[in-house]
Amino acid sequence: MKNGIGTSLFFALVSLFSRRMLWLMIWPVVVALVFWGAAAFAVWATTAAWVARQLRAVLDPVAQWVPFDFSGVLLFSAHAMQMLLFIPLVYLTALVILGVFGMDAMVDHVAKRHYPDLVRRHGGGVVGSLWNSLVAVCGLALLFGVTLPLLLIPPLWALVPVAVMGWVNQKVLRYDAIADHATPLEMRQIFSEQRWALYRLGALLALVAYVPLFGLFAPMLFALAFIHFELGALRALRGAPIEGVVVGVTRERERERVIEGVVVRD
Repeated sequence: MKNGIGTSLFFALVSLFSRRMLWLMIWPVVVALVFWGAAAFAVWATTAAWVARQLRAVLDPVAQWVPFDFSGVLLFSAHAMQMLLFIPLVYLTALVILGVFGMDAMVDHVAKRHYPDLVRRHGGGVVGSLWNSLVAVCGLALLFGVTLPLLLIPPLWALVPVAVMGWVNQKVLRYDAIADHATPLEMRQIFSEQRWALYRLGALLALVAYVPLFGLFAPMLFALAFIHFELGALRALRGAPIEGVVVGVTRERERERVIEGVVVRD
């Protein structure tokens, strides 16, 4: 039986409460905050002024009909837009750090406690993980470039980052969550069959990231949730806790125990 999104998040919360997992939850976020905080300190005011000028250029045809100065509103909007981009950059950086330095530990932690009989087929590796991260980063750059004009439209500037980061989140997390256990064929099948569920989980992470304080530590919780979701999906795909052993033995015993034309099932 596979895990739903809610069940995966619940099990992720349970898995979180160990000393090693709590440490992994904290230090990648601190590193990401220090890095992007320094970058923001250096360019925030200059970037906000540039964004305000772009907004003014777009709204100038309308502004001449309005009897008050838009400058304060435009500058506030520029700061708000930067914050909507700053938060995803922080947690995405934390996700990448987790993927590089902590995903193996998280998978081992979850697998030993909740999926001890799930056979490890080692379908992925370091090269696949690096390629997956590269595709995610390039995809983020492409999607950001394509959707950048939409950020100038007030109803969309809050929705576009969530939609984009929903895709990026699931792309970053889904491979490493299952690479140690699944074969390449099983990985492709799960990614295909669970495409929209994985995207919803990624989009939920993008939304939770904006919750004050709690959102900063969401990457760890959702990384564990992806592990629970995909290992549960793999267990359901194989159809038995010990793939290829229990099922094979049971079918063989069924074939042998035919009494008067009726199969007796154990």
